[in-house]
This record gives sequence, structure tokens and C-alpha cells, in this order.
Amino acid sequence: MQKGPNFIEKIIKDDLQKGLAQKNLCFRFPPEPNGFLHIGHVKAICINFDLGETFNAPVNLRFDDTNPTSEEKKFVDGIKKDIKWLGYKWEKECYASDYFDDLYNWAEQLITKGLAYIDSQDSATIALQKGTPTEAGKNSPYRNRSKEDNLFLFSEMKKGSFMEGEHVLRAKIDMSSPNMLLRDPVMYRIIHMSHQRTNKDWCVYPMYDWAHGQSDLIEKISHSLCTLEFKPHRELYEWFLYAIGPTENKTPKQREFARLNLSYTITSKRKLKRLIQEGCVDGWDDPRMPTISGLRKRGYTPESLKKFVRTAGVAKRENIIELSLLEFCLREHLNKISPRIMAVLNPVKLIIENYPEGELEELSGEINPEDQKSGKRMIPFSKEIYIERDDFKENAEKGFFRLSLGNEVRLKNAYIIKAKSVEKDQNDQIKNIICTYDPLSKSGSDTKESKRKVKATIHWVCSKKAKKIIVNQYDTLFLVPDPDKHEDFIKYVNPNSLVKKNGYIEPYASKLKAGERVQFQRQGYFIVDKINADKQIIFNKTTGLRDSFKNQKKH
Repeated sequence: MQKGPNFIEKIIKDDLQKGLAQKNLCFRFPPEPNGFLHIGHVKAICINFDLGETFNAPVNLRFDDTNPTSEEKKFVDGIKKDIKWLGYKWEKECYASDYFDDLYNWAEQLITKGLAYIDSQDSATIALQKGTPTEAGKNSPYRNRSKEDNLFLFSEMKKGSFMEGEHVLRAKIDMSSPNMLLRDPVMYRIIHMSHQRTNKDWCVYPMYDWAHGQSDLIEKISHSLCTLEFKPHRELYEWFLYAIGPTENKTPKQREFARLNLSYTITSKRKLKRLIQEGCVDGWDDPRMPTISGLRKRGYTPESLKKFVRTAGVAKRENIIELSLLEFCLREHLNKISPRIMAVLNPVKLIIENYPEGELEELSGEINPEDQKSGKRMIPFSKEIYIERDDFKENAEKGFFRLSLGNEVRLKNAYIIKAKSVEKDQNDQIKNIICTYDPLSKSGSDTKESKRKVKATIHWVCSKKAKKIIVNQYDTLFLVPDPDKHEDFIKYVNPNSLVKKNGYIEPYASKLKAGERVQFQRQGYFIVDKINADKQIIFNKTTGLRDSFKNQKKH
């Protein structure tokens, strides 16, 4: 875990020591509403909102809604829901579209200053003229248009007089700059599409680089924090702020941190959309997706996600964080809050031949040993129960300590049993396991037999009272730890990332509601996804009881 202040906190403390007033601190989280937030955004959210708490400063939520071709209100609503679920509150809810008039007026000022011009070439030609990192670009033939012509054309663009792609507004900077982003970048383009907030009021829309710094300036953001891919953009960010004129020494400062890259995971919105479009997942909130909504549906907690990003720390260099760290933080929290319950997902019937016929006994088990106030739950027990098929072998090899013929195990919260024989079906599959039990070995009793040691304890459910359940078992969505490095990443989608199973659970589960998390003893952590029309509970598996990636992921 990162100890002491991170490098961003040190930057802010240094700025305060150099004279920046505490009251002038202000941060922002600026998502684009063209998809749902993912695990990488959790890091950015935590950095900004935690800084707000550390320095007692406001944090704005500002939507970068400058591209109506990909933005929707459902994404805006989903983003707000995710941030609230993480436990954060923003000072102001802002939109880049709130500043369209200011941005347009500033753009006109740049034209008047001779710092921007209308280019009437198509995008492909403009791209070719940009040059390469080792070769200077070429000036546009329209670069020296008169200010009057530029202002007129820009006004006509705003009125909707031109088709998309017919004209763009470009900043006039330096076509030979080593930083290719400064080679006369596009500031405005024409888009004839209704905007989810401004409807059809506009048909020219600002590019991100133009809207970013100016929006920060309007909101009086002191520190504009971005991921490392925006580091080359910093010079352009500062050029635009300088170009529009004096800002009373309140110019926002852009600084960059390494994005969160997670093994077995893709966070590119474009690639996540492709997964949805090609039917690899069932939507943005599919529990296999790295989106916050998907993680929430999978059973992750806000506490575990925040613990994860804080443990991973704030770095200046890109690296890949192991998925096992995320799951460790998750299990650590779930272990504290999850009621224990027994469920059998691959059942085989076990018949206790010396148990009284027709008797139904109520046994007692802890709800959560980590929570002393959680109390006890009652567990029905009878002559016939279900156990996991994998917990029994007719002839056990060395090292198998669960139930086998002639050997004993303890049933969790119940009795010690001994397997005698099996009954098989016509396919030679075990149908029933015949056992005997020691009536004096009841868990929690004061008898000598109850304290007798056996090599294994297994879970079970009473066949008379067990409830049928459906379980969605999830694995990593990708078979390789670095799917983002593969051009055709779809080839590496795990065909077994979702396996559906039917099973049985003890009747205590009837108390559960959608969204509640539990630990299936000896199996893992699960969340109630929903309860169907037949009152059958559908569970999503959140994670196992221990890290399995180092042992199992050998592809």
C-alpha cells in the first residue's frame, strides 16, 4: 500500500506553500457520457474526490458532452449513479455544453487575433498535411484567410449553412512543432445531430482539447488531473489558456497520473462497445464487464473498489495491476459483511440409514463469525441430504480427505458420518451414497464424541427443506492477462466466462433480497441478482474464497 502523500498531493502542498490560497483549490472529474464508467475511472474518481476531502476543497462533476454522435442521457444518469454508489458527492454538476456560448465567443476572439482560421479541406487531406514526428507539416492553403472571411464562415457554420466536413476551425500555432498536437489542431467541426441537452441549438461542436482547459477556467479549477495519455496535450492546454488572454493568475494547472491497467481486463470504451455489439456480453452492466455497474451486479462493494485503487497507489508510470489484488481487497471486505450459508451446486443425495425415519431436526449455525451481533441461524437436518458430488469418491487416492467409502467426515454444524456403500443408475453414475451417523457427535454438544477429530468438514443441505437456486458462475472475460495488446482481442474471449448451474440452498436463503451478498461456505461469495417469478433465487458468483489466478491462469 502506498504510504504518505502521493506525488499529486505533494504538488498541491507545494502550490499552497508558494502562495496558492486554500480557498482557490478546486478539482473536477470530467467523464464523457458515451458509455458507462469502468474500473479505470474508479481511480480517477477516487483521486479527485479524495483530494477534495484531504484539502477540504470542492470537486465538480463535469460531463464532457461535446460529441452528440455518441452521447446519451442514459450514460449521464448511469455515471451519476455510479459515483453516488461509490459514496462521493460533487459540489456542482456541470456540462461542457453549459459553456458552448463562451467557447464560441472565445473562438471568435482567436480568429480576430489571427490565432485561428477556417480550413475548407477534408479531414484526410488535413491529416496528410500534419506530417510525421520527424517531418514538419505543411501549411493549409487556407491558413492566411482574412479575419473577416474567417469570422463570416464561422458564423455560417454555426447557422448550419454547410454540410458536415465542409469546413473546420483550426488554431493557428506551428505546423513544424515537435509536438504534433500543436500543428494547427482542429477546434470546431460541423455535426448535424441533435444534442442530448442542447437539442438542435448547435451544429458546430468544440473538440475536447479546446473545451477542456476553457471549461476548467470557467469553473475555476485549480488542478486539472488527467491520465498519462494527455501529457502531450498539456502544451496545447496551456497554449489555449494563454491565447484567450489574462486570467488573473488563476489559470488551472494540468497534471498527469498513470491510468489503472488491470490484468485480464480491457477498459477501452470502443472495445467494450464491440464486446456488446458482438454478443460477447449482455450489455454495459454484464457482471463480466469491468464497468462499475457490472462490478456492482457481480457483487463488488464500494469499499473494496476504493481500497483497491488506494492500495495500487498513484504512479507516474504505466503498469499493469494484478487482478488478484482487486480480488484480495474484495474478499477482505466481503468476509466481514457476508452472512454464511450452505449451498450445493453439484448435488448427489446422501442417505443416513440409521437416522430416524421422518424426523426433522433443527441445528444451529453462525450467521457471520466476523460479526458477533449477527446471531445464529437454524438449519434443518433429516435422513436425506445433498452434498457436493466432488466431496465424495468411492476409492480415495492419497491426499483426498473428504468422504469416501469406509471413511468419516463431519457435516458442517451437524454430525460425523461414515460412508458404507453407493447406489448407481443405469449409466453407472452414483445416485445415492449410503452412510451412517454418530448420534453423539452433534456439533456444539458436550459429548466426548462431538469433540472427536476427523480430517474434513463438508457442507450440505437438507433435501426436504432445501430451496432450488440458479447460479451464474463467472470467470475472467479473457483467457490472456494482456488482451489489450492483441489487435483482434475478441479471439481471446473466454468461452467459459459464464457457466450457469442449478443447485440447492438451505431455507435461510428465503430471507434474502436482491442485492444482498452471502458467502456460500467452502465455495465463495455470491450476490442475489434477482428472484424470478417462481420465487427461485438467482445468484451471481462474485469471487472465490482464495486467489486462484496464479495457479489456474497458465494459458
